Amino acid sequence: MVTPGPKGLHVGIDTEKVVVSSDPLKMRTGRARRVRWGSVTEVVPVPPSGRSRQDRVRFASQLTLVLVMLSAVLSALGVAWWAAAGGSVALVAFLAFEQARAARTGIIALPKGDSAHVLVAAEERAAFERAFAVAKRVRRTWPALRHMIDSDDADRSLSAALEELAAIMARRQQIRCLRAELAQATRHDLPADSPAVQALAEQRLRVEALWRSTAGAANRILAGINAAALAGENLIREQRIGDTAREAELAISRLTAAGPPRTEAGPELAERTAAVIAAYRELASGR
Repeated sequence: MVTPGPKGLHVGIDTEKVVVSSDPLKMRTGRARRVRWGSVTEVVPVPPSGRSRQDRVRFASQLTLVLVMLSAVLSALGVAWWAAAGGSVALVAFLAFEQARAARTGIIALPKGDSAHVLVAAEERAAFERAFAVAKRVRRTWPALRHMIDSDDADRSLSAALEELAAIMARRQQIRCLRAELAQATRHDLPADSPAVQALAEQRLRVEALWRSTAGAANRILAGINAAALAGENLIREQRIGDTAREAELAISRLTAAGPPRTEAGPELAERTAAVIAAYRELASGR
């Protein structure tokens, strides 16, 4: 059982697996981007740079040439040649290592011991990733609801729910494999009253009971996280609609207080224009 510690929960997702751990996650190959969601740290591999070995060797050669020239200049200025050369070698080696690392596909290393849940089956990975996406939606609602909920307490509860879901999904992986093995074992020609066949049937019933119970537990967690997201989002929408209604009420009140609009200006302008045109025509006809 993984318990979120003082450093929180770490969730890593790569192309092979999902890793949920109370300990920080490291990369086996490649680099990672880490994003904090409250007490949960998401670890996502960075896409490979695409630089080939030939490109990296060319870059290292060009950099070495530049550093040799710089070292010569520094030596002429009185800097010890061995210091300049040593720094140049260290810089080239570091950049070569980082470029080679960036060119590899990012794969999360498996934590040692029992500090993590590892999901490799497609079904369990997809279920947890959906729950994690909904959990992010839940966290996004907290700033707008800060006067209504204790974000620290909600953060602990949500992290615990994700950890519990990961544990259930890891257990379902094992049950899934066992179900497949038992289903394969039923392909035999033994009579139904065979003690071995009866024992196998009994174990299949027990496995199916475990399968149903873990499904129920997982669905309850998923439903709870989804309900929290919908409740928060609906409340925020309701608040926004209420704010819009209040702003409209104030605007309408200001417009009402200003009184009805004047309607005399238009007709008056038309009369004056007609009088000017009539006078002009009279003058024109007099000529």
